[in-house]
Amino acid sequence: MRRDDLRITIPNFFRCPISLDVMKSPVSLCTGVTYDRTSIQRWLDSGNNTCPATMQVLQSKEFVPNRNLQRLIQIWSDSVARRQHDAELAANSVVLPSHDQVKVLVKQLDNNSFSALTKIVRFARESEENREFLARMDGFLNAVFDFMRNAESDIKLIEQVVHILDLMLSKISEKKPLMESNCLSTILVILQRGSSDSQIQSVQLLESLAVDGESKLKIAQKEGLLLELVKSLSKEKDPRLIDASLSCLISIAMPKRVKAKLIQSRTIPELKILLSEPNMTPSIIEKSLKLLETLSSCKEGRVEIWHDTILLQAIVQKVLKASSKATEHAVTILWIVCYLFRDEKALEAVVSGNGMTKILLLIQSNCSPAVRQMSADLLKIFGVNSKPCLSSYDTKTTHIMPF
Repeated sequence: MRRDDLRITIPNFFRCPISLDVMKSPVSLCTGVTYDRTSIQRWLDSGNNTCPATMQVLQSKEFVPNRNLQRLIQIWSDSVARRQHDAELAANSVVLPSHDQVKVLVKQLDNNSFSALTKIVRFARESEENREFLARMDGFLNAVFDFMRNAESDIKLIEQVVHILDLMLSKISEKKPLMESNCLSTILVILQRGSSDSQIQSVQLLESLAVDGESKLKIAQKEGLLLELVKSLSKEKDPRLIDASLSCLISIAMPKRVKAKLIQSRTIPELKILLSEPNMTPSIIEKSLKLLETLSSCKEGRVEIWHDTILLQAIVQKVLKASSKATEHAVTILWIVCYLFRDEKALEAVVSGNGMTKILLLIQSNCSPAVRQMSADLLKIFGVNSKPCLSSYDTKTTHIMPF
């Protein structure tokens, strides 16, 4: 696909009215016109007090992020990247290579051949049998690992390598080479500059590497890597990437030092945003609560949760909403902060957020014995005797009757 073809297909409202380029960070002025943040900031910093498109005098120079437009631009950009990738595959490999041809292609990998990589990706993607063939081939995985050790390679080359690793994960018995610092640096590059698809594959690769305490600590201690994973939780990101990043963070979060680093990296505020969003998938809600539950097991995490009324009330709202797993994680968090550690400020926030009503409804539902016990414990803290109140609780009107 030629560059000129791509320019023709760019929707006009994706372009900044000042630079005429696709906006990277769209923000809207009080006039309702949207610009790229860098361009409008430069305009305002130059002493202008008007809207460049309408020339209206600005009542305020404040601007707000245009989240919906940013999400649309991201979807469009990923679509263009996929079309480019498919076009390159079609140009480079019209016919699936044979086993003998693949052996030749593997030898060409020493020359950093992008064409050879794309053909091998297509071969691996075709069938389980093909992936088995590659896994048994002498020198193939070592050649792939060598690519991963070179973060300075072209980003598209690295993306192809990560794609191969993603396809071959179940076939790689020895993954220690991927835990080397240079390999982790390459994954960091993908998270910073790669497409959404390659970012998702990189995150899945990281999760597969986090098999014990040592590997989890090594991932967390790699400079910049944990921060990029937390950035991947931004609600503007591809929901698939958010989901994959949550799974990865859950898998590495158990060591105490990792929890501390996650809290320092402002993971909890990102989780609050995800839990406050009305349109998040049940899977994202479940995993957000599970990660928050993990972080609540350390003092720093509990303190941050205690002091965030909005977060506590968002947790309360997820009880009996997304799924039974989400409910269990939410109740466990409330039980830890309100019952186990008896924080009064947290208790007030939960009660004011209609927490008592939620818990009363929950204890009457078909919940697990563990959730039922935690709910009963919470009702005691709320000053409610669960057995009498259940008989006088009107489940039809969800109104708490006087006791």
